[in-house]
Amino acid sequence: MRKDLKEIAGQFAQSKTLNDFIEYGGVAAAIETVDGNVYTGISIDTACSMGFCAEHSAVAEMLKNGERYIKAAVAVGNDGNAVPPCGRCRELMSQLAKTNLDALIEVKNGIFVTLKELMPYDWKEDLDREW
Repeated sequence: MRKDLKEIAGQFAQSKTLNDFIEYGGVAAAIETVDGNVYTGISIDTACSMGFCAEHSAVAEMLKNGERYIKAAVAVGNDGNAVPPCGRCRELMSQLAKTNLDALIEVKNGIFVTLKELMPYDWKEDLDREW
Protein backbone atom coordinates (compact mmCIF):
# COMPACT_ATOMS: atom_id res chain seq x y z
CA MET A 1 0.00 0.00 0.00
CA ARG A 2 1.26 3.44 -0.87
CA LYS A 3 2.08 5.47 2.21
CA ASP A 4 0.77 8.62 0.55
CA LEU A 5 -2.67 7.25 -0.39
CA LYS A 6 -4.41 9.16 2.40
CA GLU A 7 -2.54 12.35 1.43
CA ILE A 8 -3.66 11.93 -2.17
CA ALA A 9 -7.30 11.62 -1.08
CA GLY A 10 -6.89 14.49 1.37
CA GLN A 11 -6.05 16.88 -1.46
CA PHE A 12 -9.65 16.61 -2.65
CA ALA A 13 -11.49 16.52 0.71
CA GLN A 14 -12.73 20.08 0.79
CA SER A 15 -16.44 20.53 1.26
CA LYS A 16 -17.88 23.08 -1.15
CA THR A 17 -21.38 24.34 -1.75
CA LEU A 18 -22.49 24.37 -5.37
CA ASN A 19 -25.97 25.78 -4.73
CA ASP A 20 -28.88 25.41 -2.30
CA PHE A 21 -29.23 21.74 -3.27
CA ILE A 22 -25.71 20.35 -3.66
CA GLU A 23 -22.56 20.15 -1.57
CA TYR A 24 -19.57 18.17 -2.75
CA GLY A 25 -16.11 17.08 -1.64
CA GLY A 26 -16.91 16.56 2.04
CA VAL A 27 -15.32 13.13 1.65
CA ALA A 28 -12.64 12.15 -0.84
CA ALA A 29 -11.31 8.68 -1.62
CA ALA A 30 -8.23 7.21 -3.22
CA ILE A 31 -8.03 3.66 -4.56
CA GLU A 32 -4.74 2.00 -5.43
CA THR A 33 -5.04 -0.81 -7.96
CA VAL A 34 -2.89 -3.92 -8.10
CA ASP A 35 -1.24 -2.36 -11.18
CA GLY A 36 -0.09 0.55 -8.99
CA ASN A 37 -2.41 3.21 -10.36
CA VAL A 38 -4.33 5.55 -8.07
CA TYR A 39 -7.86 6.76 -8.77
CA THR A 40 -9.61 9.42 -6.73
CA GLY A 41 -13.17 10.50 -6.19
CA ILE A 42 -15.28 12.89 -4.17
CA SER A 43 -18.66 12.63 -2.54
CA ILE A 44 -21.70 14.53 -3.77
CA ASP A 45 -24.47 15.29 -1.29
CA THR A 46 -27.81 16.46 -2.65
CA ALA A 47 -30.98 17.76 -1.05
CA CYS A 48 -32.95 14.79 -2.41
CA SER A 49 -30.38 12.12 -1.43
CA MET A 50 -29.39 11.32 -5.00
CA GLY A 51 -25.69 11.94 -4.42
CA PHE A 52 -23.01 9.33 -4.10
CA CYS A 53 -19.96 8.40 -2.08
CA ALA A 54 -16.35 9.25 -2.84
CA GLU A 55 -15.49 5.57 -3.20
CA HIS A 56 -18.11 5.17 -5.93
CA SER A 57 -16.61 8.11 -7.77
CA ALA A 58 -13.11 6.59 -7.52
CA VAL A 59 -14.40 3.19 -8.68
CA ALA A 60 -15.98 4.85 -11.73
CA GLU A 61 -12.61 6.39 -12.64
CA MET A 62 -10.92 3.02 -12.14
CA LEU A 63 -13.43 1.23 -14.38
CA LYS A 64 -13.20 3.98 -16.98
CA ASN A 65 -9.51 3.13 -17.21
CA GLY A 66 -10.08 -0.61 -17.55
CA GLU A 67 -9.14 -1.67 -14.02
CA ARG A 68 -11.09 -3.50 -11.32
CA TYR A 69 -8.56 -5.08 -8.97
CA ILE A 70 -8.03 -3.10 -5.77
CA LYS A 71 -4.90 -3.25 -3.63
CA ALA A 72 -5.82 -0.56 -1.10
CA ALA A 73 -8.36 2.18 -0.48
CA VAL A 74 -8.97 5.06 1.89
CA ALA A 75 -11.62 7.73 2.30
CA VAL A 76 -10.99 10.92 4.26
CA GLY A 77 -13.20 13.66 5.57
CA ASN A 78 -12.65 17.42 5.54
CA ASP A 79 -10.48 17.08 8.62
CA GLY A 80 -8.08 14.69 6.87
CA ASN A 81 -9.02 11.73 9.06
CA ALA A 82 -9.71 8.33 7.56
CA VAL A 83 -13.32 7.15 7.57
CA PRO A 84 -14.51 3.58 6.87
CA PRO A 85 -16.49 2.87 3.72
CA CYS A 86 -20.23 2.54 4.11
CA GLY A 87 -21.92 -0.77 3.38
CA ARG A 88 -22.85 0.28 -0.15
CA CYS A 89 -19.21 1.08 -0.95
CA ARG A 90 -17.97 -2.15 0.62
CA GLU A 91 -20.40 -4.11 -1.50
CA LEU A 92 -19.48 -2.29 -4.70
CA MET A 93 -15.75 -2.85 -4.23
CA SER A 94 -16.32 -6.52 -3.39
CA GLN A 95 -18.48 -7.14 -6.47
CA LEU A 96 -15.81 -5.84 -8.86
CA ALA A 97 -13.63 -8.90 -8.20
CA LYS A 98 -13.43 -11.58 -5.52
CA THR A 99 -9.73 -10.79 -5.00
CA ASN A 100 -10.74 -7.30 -3.83
CA LEU A 101 -11.70 -8.93 -0.54
CA ASP A 102 -7.95 -8.94 0.18
CA ALA A 103 -7.64 -5.17 -0.38
CA LEU A 104 -6.37 -3.15 2.58
CA ILE A 105 -8.79 -0.50 3.76
CA GLU A 106 -7.78 2.25 6.18
CA VAL A 107 -10.83 2.49 8.44
CA LYS A 108 -9.39 4.87 11.00
CA ASN A 109 -6.11 6.75 11.06
CA GLY A 110 -3.41 4.07 11.06
CA ILE A 111 -5.86 1.17 11.34
CA PHE A 112 -5.99 -1.12 8.31
CA VAL A 113 -8.22 -4.13 7.72
CA THR A 114 -9.05 -6.19 4.67
CA LEU A 115 -12.29 -5.65 2.84
CA LYS A 116 -13.18 -9.24 3.80
CA GLU A 117 -12.87 -8.31 7.48
CA LEU A 118 -15.44 -5.58 6.88
CA MET A 119 -17.76 -8.16 5.27
CA PRO A 120 -17.54 -11.29 7.44
CA TYR A 121 -20.78 -12.84 6.21
CA ASP A 122 -20.56 -12.02 2.52
CA TRP A 123 -23.63 -13.31 0.69
CA LYS A 124 -21.61 -13.95 -2.47
CA GLU A 125 -19.29 -16.56 -0.97
CA ASP A 126 -21.75 -19.41 -1.39
CA LEU A 127 -22.65 -18.56 -4.98
CA ASP A 128 -21.27 -20.69 -7.74
CA ARG A 129 -20.46 -17.69 -9.91
CA GLU A 130 -17.34 -15.92 -11.00
CA TRP A 131 -16.88 -12.39 -9.78
